[in-house]
Amino acid sequence: MDSMRGHEGIQMLLTAEQEAQQIVTAARNLRTTRLRQAKEEAEKDAGHYRSNMESEYQKRVGETSGNSGFTAERLAEETDVKIRNLKKSASKVQSDIVDMLIKYTTAAKY
Repeated sequence: MDSMRGHEGIQMLLTAEQEAQQIVTAARNLRTTRLRQAKEEAEKDAGHYRSNMESEYQKRVGETSGNSGFTAERLAEETDVKIRNLKKSASKVQSDIVDMLIKYTTAAKY
């Protein structure tokens, strides 16, 4: 009778181990999916922002192109400075954002 209990205990442990492995695999898959979605959303947002900035730039160039080439050059320089500043700002917080996304996508909620 003791050998039956021992066998049942081992079987329960094996079953629990398999269930735990399934939970870990599901969590990994979910994390990967969430990271992929976050990346796609970030790229989409960056594309929208880029297109908005480009259209604003083109609008300003169109408004001032009748004045002189100097104004267009000045706007181009201002836009380049703004873009560089935005890229610097984004690069400073990029790792923090990635860490935050990983933290929230890997946090298990029960």
